[in-house]
Amino acid sequence: MIRAVIVDVDDTLCLTQAAALALENEVLAEMGRPPIPPHVHLSTWGAPLLDAMPIRSPGLDLVRFTTLHQRALERHIADGRLDVIPPENLRALDEFVLSGRAVFLLTSRTEDEIRHMLAPDHVLATRVSGVYHAGNTRFRKPDPRAFDELLTSTGLPPTQCVYVGDSPGDALAAGGAGLHFIGCLQSRIRTPADFDPRYVDAFVDAFPDIVDAVRQLDPVTPVSGG
Repeated sequence: MIRAVIVDVDDTLCLTQAAALALENEVLAEMGRPPIPPHVHLSTWGAPLLDAMPIRSPGLDLVRFTTLHQRALERHIADGRLDVIPPENLRALDEFVLSGRAVFLLTSRTEDEIRHMLAPDHVLATRVSGVYHAGNTRFRKPDPRAFDELLTSTGLPPTQCVYVGDSPGDALAAGGAGLHFIGCLQSRIRTPADFDPRYVDAFVDAFPDIVDAVRQLDPVTPVSGG
């Protein structure tokens, strides 16, 4: 039985690549630097921000960028320009919770980048049982050990968990850890051909479709508290 649905954040739970590019270019403009070419941003998408920025903007002062980026991040979130979770995605999470499955987030974001989603008044607060990020895990995807803390703290067997993500690295990490994997292609950044089929149980074109995809993996109706 699938007991836990683990969800990636960026371009899975919410579409963020284009919004992140706009945010980073706003900060670079403030620093008097040229914008990041879209193809360069796409080629480094999924990497930790401070690992990607020297490629996106060679010679960048990372210390100053980090300070300005945090301020801009807060503005974009407050203005509803970043990390907007569509109602239909929230309803999908609700279906999992009502069926007795636990929902977790696992992301390569830092704690500062995910902090607003951890707030007790956030829309995810009553839906998500735990959030695993760069601040409370030792390893980053595509390393399969990215799931170590989650699996240890919950005691869940990997075979009873499914990870939902948008990148080949997500699939590699999940498959290496023994989890099921569903590829969410809603961002249109990637296609099934980008993934190693050995690590993918299903693809969906829109996030809400993961509800049916999980049912296909687990046709037995789960029992709450089981």
